[in-house]
Amino acid sequence: MLPRRHSRRLGLCVLAVIVVASLPHVAAKGAQDPYDSPPQLTATAILGGGVKGPNYQIAEGVRTDEYFHEFTIASTYGSFEAVGRSQLATRIQEVAALAALDDVSKTEVFLASAGNSVVKVGKGAAAAVTNPEATVKGLGAGVKRFGVNLGRRTERAVASSGEGGGDGGSAAGNAANSVLGVNSAMRRWAYKVRVDPYTTNEVLRKALEDIARVDAAGSIATKVAVPIPGVVGLTSTVGDLVWSKDPEEVRKHNEAGLRALEVPDSVAKALFTNRWFTLTHQTRFVTALSAVNVPGVADYVQTASEAPSERAALFFVESAEMLQQWHAGAKVSAVLTDSRALVAKAGGGQTRALLPLDWLPWTAATHKALANAATRARKELGAVRLEIKLSGRASERAPKEIVRLGWTMVPADVKK
Repeated sequence: MLPRRHSRRLGLCVLAVIVVASLPHVAAKGAQDPYDSPPQLTATAILGGGVKGPNYQIAEGVRTDEYFHEFTIASTYGSFEAVGRSQLATRIQEVAALAALDDVSKTEVFLASAGNSVVKVGKGAAAAVTNPEATVKGLGAGVKRFGVNLGRRTERAVASSGEGGGDGGSAAGNAANSVLGVNSAMRRWAYKVRVDPYTTNEVLRKALEDIARVDAAGSIATKVAVPIPGVVGLTSTVGDLVWSKDPEEVRKHNEAGLRALEVPDSVAKALFTNRWFTLTHQTRFVTALSAVNVPGVADYVQTASEAPSERAALFFVESAEMLQQWHAGAKVSAVLTDSRALVAKAGGGQTRALLPLDWLPWTAATHKALANAATRARKELGAVRLEIKLSGRASERAPKEIVRLGWTMVPADVKK
C-alpha cells in the first residue's frame, strides 16, 4: 500500500492526464489541424533545376503563403521579384532582353548614332548574381504580399497582408499610366527583344526608353540582329497589337471587344482605369473572353475590374486564357457569375473551375470558396460533373478534401 503522500500525488497526476486528454487542441495539435500549413519549398524543388542561367540566379528560398510561389531573382541588371511561375518566366525573359539591349548599346553602329548620349543598361541597379540569398534578405522586409481570393465578388474579403489599393511606390502601382511615353521606337525595340512594351519592370522600361531615344528613326533596329526566344505570355494576335499599334488604337480595339461582349460602359471604364491592368493585360484579357462570348462573361469583366493587385490582375488574365483554351475544344456554354474563380459549363453538364495557380493548399479560404462554387454551379449552371483544372500543383491533402465537396481533379494536374 502506498503512503498517503504518494497516493495523493498519483491522484493529481491521473487527474491532469484526464484533463489534458479532454483538450484535443492541446494534445497533438498538429495532427488535429484540418488545414495545410504553408509548405517549405525551394526553387530547385519547384523548378526541377533551371535556377541559374545567363546573367541571373534564382534564390533557393521561396515563400508560398497562399496560391503562388514568390521568387527573388538576382541578376546582372538588378534584383527582381516574381509572384508566380508565369511572372517568373516573364522576368527571366526580361533579363535576357536586358542583356541583348546591353549588347546593342555597345555596338559600333549604336555608338555612332548615340553621339554624346551615354546608355548604360541597368546602371545603378546591378546586383551580385552570385549571392541571391543576400538579395532575399535585403528585399524581404519591404515586400508587400498580394493574395488572390477565389470567392464571390460580392463578398468583400478582409484585407490580407499587403492586399489593397496602395501603390507601394512600385511600377505596378502606375500600371494604368504605363502607356505614357511608349512611342513607336520603344515598341519597335520591345518587339526586337520580344518583351511587353508596357512592362512593369522599371529597369527594362528605362532601357527601352534609352535605346529608343537614340534610335528614334529606327535605323539601328534594322541593322542589329538580336537572338531572343519567343515571347512569354503573348499570343501572336496580342503581340501584333501591342507592338505595332499605338496605345490609343489598342485601347479602341479593346473597347470594341467589350462592347461586343455587352459589357456596360461603366464596367469597361473601371477595367481600363484599374492601375493594376497594364494595356497588355487588358488586351490579353479582352482577346481571350471575346473568343468565348457566352452568358456570364460580361460579369467576369466586372469581377476582374476590381483586381486589388498586379498578381490578382494577372490571375484574371490567365483564367480567361484557360477559358479560351478549354472553349476551343469543349464549347463552353455559360460562366458562373459573381465568382473570382472562373467556373464554366460545357456540354453534358461538364463544369470546370479553371485555376491558374502555382499551389493549391487545403485552407479555410479554399474550403469555403470551392464548397460555395460547387453548390452554386449545380444550382445556377445545372452542373452534373464538377472538375478542377489546375495549372500548378496541389498539396497532398487538397485532392482528397476536394472530392468530399463533389469536385474531381483533372488527373494530369494532380501532383504531390
